[in-house]
Amino acid sequence: MTGADPRADALARLYDLDLAEDSGDDIGLYLALAARTGGPILELAAGTGRIVRPLATAGYEVTAVDFDPAMLTRLIATEPGRVTTVLADLTTWRPSEPTYHLAILGFNALFLMAGRHEQRAAIESLAAALVPGGLAVVDIWLPDAADLARYDQRLLLDYVRIDPETGRTVTKTVSALHDAATATVLLSAIYEEGLPGEPALRWIRRDTLRLIGAGELVDLAGAAGLEVEVLAGDYGLEPLGPGSERAILVARRP
Repeated sequence: MTGADPRADALARLYDLDLAEDSGDDIGLYLALAARTGGPILELAAGTGRIVRPLATAGYEVTAVDFDPAMLTRLIATEPGRVTTVLADLTTWRPSEPTYHLAILGFNALFLMAGRHEQRAAIESLAAALVPGGLAVVDIWLPDAADLARYDQRLLLDYVRIDPETGRTVTKTVSALHDAATATVLLSAIYEEGLPGEPALRWIRRDTLRLIGAGELVDLAGAAGLEVEVLAGDYGLEPLGPGSERAILVARRP
């Protein structure tokens, strides 16, 4: 798969660079839930495997679903034989039968579904994959008014980092535009990478994100036939409350 689309390969590599300084606070939650449910485990929108890799390392059978072949190629390169990968649109993918004890839609992946019907389909995919008693987990960000006010298309420097794979210096700038009428954010990321004294390469990624709140997340889970066990405000599963920056939903298939 790799090499067919240089832009896709570059953006998958740079996605890993984006995560290079990620704290991974959510991984402890998934490992704890996996210890409760056992495997097999499913992650939808798995990307390059930030979540599935530690689960596989812990000994669980894991399936990673993503529609981006370049992302899955990088996952396979780092976890050969330890993770089953499926190239598919997570809104239409369904297993042949309910198989999984834990199904994850992690770290804002739900926002990548740019319409409510697509987001509902993603939650339905989670629910359809679970055996009775299996758990679904969805993790979303809850931006406040100040966050949204900054989404006015201004260019902001995100980071300057050295890519360990290429040795190039990567400068990432971002711009976002919030549309209150549709609850969407048009997010543009501009990566420029190069060695000192050489022309820089530029890669651009654009995504339309649909923001939702905690209440809508609960409604989507209920519509998919899931029973909410916990709606938390952090990865320690403390109750959601005023000022919570995230909503973590843990729901059970009856």
